[in-house]
This record gives sequence, C-alpha cells and structure tokens, in this order.
Amino acid sequence: MPETVPKYEEKNFVDTSNRVWNYSLLTDEDVKNYQQGTHYTLYKKFGSHSLQVNGKWGMYFCVWAPNGTSVSVIGNFNDWNKGEYKLYPRWDNSGIWEGFIPGFKLGEAYKYHIVGYHGRETDKGDPFAHFWERRPQTATITWDLYYEWKDQEWMKDRKKHNSLDAPWSIYEVHLTSWMRPDKHDEESYNSYDQIRARLVPYVKEMGFTHVEFMPVMEHPFDGSWGYQCTGFFAPTSRFGDPQGLMRLIEAFHKENIGVILDWVPSHFPYDAHGLFMFDGTHTYEYADMRKGFHPDWNSYIFNYKRGEVKSFLISSARFWFDVFHIDGIRVDAVSSMLKLNYSRDEGEWEPNEHGGDGNLEAIAFIRDLNETIYRDFPDVQTIAEEATDWPGVSRPTVGDGLGFGMKWMMGWMHDTLDYFELDPVERKFQQDKFTFSIMYYYDENFMLPLSHDEVVHGKSPMLFKMPGDEWQKAANLRLLYTYMWTHPGGKLLFMGNEFGQTHEWNYKSELAWELLRHDKHLKLKNCVADLNKLLTEQPALYENQFNIYGFEWVDVNHREESVVAFRRKGKEKQDDLLVILNMTPVVRNDWQLYVRGKTYEKEIFNSDKTIYWGTGDVYNPDIRSELVDSEQEIYRIVLNLPPLAGLVLK
Repeated sequence: MPETVPKYEEKNFVDTSNRVWNYSLLTDEDVKNYQQGTHYTLYKKFGSHSLQVNGKWGMYFCVWAPNGTSVSVIGNFNDWNKGEYKLYPRWDNSGIWEGFIPGFKLGEAYKYHIVGYHGRETDKGDPFAHFWERRPQTATITWDLYYEWKDQEWMKDRKKHNSLDAPWSIYEVHLTSWMRPDKHDEESYNSYDQIRARLVPYVKEMGFTHVEFMPVMEHPFDGSWGYQCTGFFAPTSRFGDPQGLMRLIEAFHKENIGVILDWVPSHFPYDAHGLFMFDGTHTYEYADMRKGFHPDWNSYIFNYKRGEVKSFLISSARFWFDVFHIDGIRVDAVSSMLKLNYSRDEGEWEPNEHGGDGNLEAIAFIRDLNETIYRDFPDVQTIAEEATDWPGVSRPTVGDGLGFGMKWMMGWMHDTLDYFELDPVERKFQQDKFTFSIMYYYDENFMLPLSHDEVVHGKSPMLFKMPGDEWQKAANLRLLYTYMWTHPGGKLLFMGNEFGQTHEWNYKSELAWELLRHDKHLKLKNCVADLNKLLTEQPALYENQFNIYGFEWVDVNHREESVVAFRRKGKEKQDDLLVILNMTPVVRNDWQLYVRGKTYEKEIFNSDKTIYWGTGDVYNPDIRSELVDSEQEIYRIVLNLPPLAGLVLK
C-alpha cells in the first residue's frame, strides 16, 4: 500500500451510490505542468493507484484520452462490461479521465475501453501501468510497487562508481537469451530470481563494473528484442513481477555493480492495445506521417511538441531512476530523433522552421530530459546511441550541447573492426584507420561499443570476424580486446563475446555455454576478466579517460611492422602505463622503443600468456632500459614482442 494515503479533498464530489466515485489525485498545478511538458513524476498520479477514500479501500484510475467521449475500466472483474465502470472527464477540458472504484483490488487485469473520435472504440492497456499480463495476453494489471530496498550502501556511495573518472566496463545482456531453463524452447524464460542467482555472480566473477540490460520494459514481440515498448512504466512480466527486477538490481548493487537500462523514447509499435491511435486519433504520435511514422521499424514516432507526451516520456525515464534505483539509461536511436530526414528521401520530409533538418521539438525534449535526470539524480549517467556527427551530444546544455554523460563511439567500432578483419600483412596500409579515433576522441565523452548489433544475423560472431587460422583468430580477438580496454573511454561488450561465441546471436536461443569446456574459449574468458581487473586496478586507464591528459602516442612510425605504442596517464605520474600492440603474427625480439620522461620496469599484462591460450614463450621478465638523452629525458627500452599481442608496462 502507499506510504501516505491521499487525503479526501472537498473538490472531489463523491457519490457513494455510484460504482465509480468522482475523485481526483490531480491538482490544478499538476494539470498545468502536464500540459506544458514540465510534469516529470506523472507515475505518482496517473495510472492505477491503491488508496483509501472516505474509509473505503479501492483503486483510483487516471488516463489521458483528449478525444475520448467515454472511458470505462473493463476486465475480468466485470466480464469486460463496457458500460459499468465509467470514468469522469475532468472539468478543465484537459482530456484527463479519472475516478475511484471502491473495493477494486490489486492483481486485477484491466484495460480502458475508449470511445473516441468519430465513435471509434478501442481497448487499451494503461500507459502508466506497472505490470502487464504475459504476452500474448495484453491487459494491464493493478499493482503496488512497495519494496524495502537493502542497497543503501551502494546508493550512498555510487557517485564514485558512476562518475566520468571511474572505470566503466559494461556487460550488455539480453535477459531472455543469456541463459534459458530449456535452451531448446524459445518460450522458456528464467525468472528474475533465477537470473539473479546465475547472472550476478557471473558478472562479478568477470569483473565488469556495470551491466546493461537490453530493454526490460514491457513489449509484445520477442523479435523486437525489447526495442518496441508498450509499457514505459512496467518491467516485462516474462520474468515475473516488478519486485523481481528490484531484487535483481539490488543484488547487483550489493556486489558493487551498477545497472543501466536501455530506454526507447524514439518510437513505439502499432499494437492495438498500445499507444498508437490511443483515443481514436494520433494522441501520442505525430499526425503528419512524414514525422510520425518510422520507415525502418514500421513503428510510430512520439510527438515531442505535445507537452503531455514530453511529460510522459521524461516521467518514464525518471521513474526507473526513482523507483528501480538504476544507475543509468542508454537512450536508443537518438539519431532518428534528432533528424527529420532520418531514413527519408527527398520529398519525404519537411524542413524545420529554420529550413534545417533538425527536429527542434525532439532536441528540446532531449535537453530537458538530461537536465532533469542530472538535477534529480546527480550520481547517474545518461548515454546516447547516436551514430552521426551531431555536435555536442555529451556536452552540457548550457553550452548548446544535448547534455548526455556519454555517447557510443560508433566510428571507433566501425574503423576498429574494419582494421582487425584485415589480413595482418595488409594492416600496414591501414594504420591511419586504426589511429584515427584519437583525432576526434575528445569531441565527446565516448563509450566504445561492441554491442549486440555487431553479432546479429549476417554480421558474424566476433571470433569469426578475425582473420587467420584457429590460433590467429583467438590471438587477434585478444589483441582487439587489449586495445579496447586500454583505449580511453568506457567499454561495452555484448554477452558471449567474452568467451568467443561461435554463432551469431539469436534471441530465440541461449549462449553456447558448452564452449567453455574448451580451453580456447575458457581462456579467452580469463583474458577478458583480467582486462577488467587491469582496468579497475590501474587509475591511468580511467582517471583521465575523457580529457586530453589521459592519452599520448609514443610510437606510430613503424607502419611496416604494424607496431604501435601509446601512453595512458593518470592523475599521478607514477601511475602511467605504456601499451605496445604488435598487429602481426611475427615475433619481434629486442624491439627498441624510445620514451620520454620516464622508464618502465614491469610487464603487468601480456595477451599472449598461456592462461589466455597464447604461446606463453615471448615475455619480458626484465625490461632493459637506458637513458640516451638526459637533457630531453629520453629512454631507450628493449622488449620482446609476442605475435598478435598487446603488452602493458608500468
């Protein structure tokens, strides 16, 4: 039950002889802010709420249907009778319908029957519901989100875990297909508690600092991977009730692991029970299909100009931080929101009032979203999946930026994969593609993503993107990961990539866990775990990851040999690291490298170790060093470079 029971107010005219009492939780200020797009806690007022009125416990319902002529609550409790439980339209012409039904219980399935424009009748799930029936059923369920959280220690200290100068190593997970109770049955799902028992210790063992769930918001179609949501305030019922997700998040927090949720404010599906044509008209989506229809995903685009829609979306984002204690959101498909001409040919879109291609309402919405989240939750992060060169995505709104904390570095991902897919003998001709990322790296706060999108149908698993024989493929992948983990910025790795999944990701199955019976895969997993350990133990790899002081090229002049070296620098000089990458399968003994300012005495990581399925016979127990220019403080270091491998020296 709610912690505080709303008091009866004189403006609520309750006729106790009716099945539905005319009662409201909303103040005039609530409605004004809702309409202006500045009400960001709608989940406390809209939807269904269990409370007590005039000594009677029951359920208060509140829904926006501005073109409705009648709205009633229907469900099993009244045999889906369309005329029995009619809500009242507010007296202020806001389009809000509400009412209190005494005796209405928690756990009841319900919908709104809406008679709308031109008499069109629709049965809709509650946009603000916290629980939905498991698909293929489509009703919403009255539910209470009470939970006694036990993650106070994390919440008190999480700023140090979620700050931009903390290590970020994210394990991206699709909860359905990470592991199934029956790997041969695509209708089998682990519960949130079963996921908690398996996933939390695994992520802890691997040393990831954060986990990111592909959308867990309710969605009707498994094949959308969660990216076509119908329940923006409800975790999916595939895995159990909302408190199950709370227990899962709490368990991660107890292990000092942050939780990020994918969140999709860019579009929604056309399912009959969802937001599309909610009251018989284009309520949540643009009416002009040049802006309102998404050709790539056959879905509909939110009308960001409408204050009620803006309040709905920002309330949704805020809800997950407020009620579910999450540590960040990764906002999907930001590019499609920003550009009016996204995936549209000439003549299929209309320029904005200034003649440009930016969606001005969407830009304003995104800025307000980020300002609100960072104002109310200063110890979290918002992350943009944005694939264009839109300026200032992760820059403050006061400087005309969009206000995100980080942005996915899609250019790095494409260039890096293109480079590593080359035969090593060809890499000397493409070194500029490899080194180019640093040229624009400091334009944004970048996260390096090797996400689900890179291993889906037609893309090939990571291991098989690598050239060469079986050993070279594994060595190349370890080298790529070494480069990724030592490059500035956050890291994101999709599930299965840590042990070299050998087939493309398929949401209908589970990961090929049986591969871990083989040394090649088990030892690759060990390598990723040690890279995570290296990241969290070496401040030089994260303290300055988003500023120009954190990185310095040391040697990019050996194109013929395809050897590059760079320095990662922390806030303390003694924390500096030297990274050397040998991009060919040629062993290079007595390799000479010149470094300025200091020497390096210890090899602290070598991706060619036998514990990683490497050769193990090229290493540096003693690093030979000589001061060759005292005035310039230049040292010559002599090293042995293993084949297709990365070294980290301290």
